[in-house]
Formats: sequence, structure tokens, C-alpha cells
Amino acid sequence: MRRGYARGARCRSPVRPGHWEVRARVERFVEPALLLLLRERPMHGYELIERIPEVAGEDVRVDVGNLYRILRALEEEGIVSSEWSADLPGPAKRTYELTEAGSRLLDRWAEALREAQRVVAGFLRRYEQGGR
Repeated sequence: MRRGYARGARCRSPVRPGHWEVRARVERFVEPALLLLLRERPMHGYELIERIPEVAGEDVRVDVGNLYRILRALEEEGIVSSEWSADLPGPAKRTYELTEAGSRLLDRWAEALREAQRVVAGFLRRYEQGGR
């Protein structure tokens, strides 16, 4: 019987009877992290992979294939643009840049995250009050 987890994702798992490992996750948080990094300046994929943990947390890792799938989808939607850059050391690299539409999407992400923060803060206040 399926327990209603979003797309099979579990936020908690049993470690031993009566004890759980719990992970508070923000779904799809890689997307706003990428947008924020690209607002700072254009970057190529491997640099984005290295810098995502700065924004999304040290345990957030994205493999190369997934990163480029996300970037391609964002480019198809007009959220980012890219061009080949041969002026960097080594072979030519595709450099990604945030578009105007991407800036507007990043603004929406910030609004949604502020709302999520408000909800979580309310939960924590109630928890800390110890009410039953």
C-alpha cells in the first residue's frame, strides 16, 4: 500500500524500532540555487556543480547528467541562455546566463521560499511552546 509520499520520496526512514532518520527537504531546490548563482554571473556547468552546495547546503549534490538536463530544460523555457565560450582555459565550454524571465522566476522562488520559511517558523514556535 502506497503511503502518499510525493513521487515516492521519503522524508523519514526507520533506523531501528522507535527511531527515525528525518530529512527536511525542499523539493527542487537545485533550480532556485542555479538561478541565484547565475544571477551573480554567467558560469559553465562544472563551476555550477562545484558551487551549488554553497547555496543549497553541503549535502546537496547534483550529478553532471542531471545538471545538464535541468539547464537544457531551463534554456528551452527561456529561463537561461547559453553560448559556447572558448576563452576559458581548456576545451570550449558552454556558459549559462540568467535571462530576464529567469530573474522573474528567481523572484517567485524567493517569494515561495519566504512563505515556506513563515510556515516552518510557525511550526517551530508551536513546537517550542510545548503545547499539546
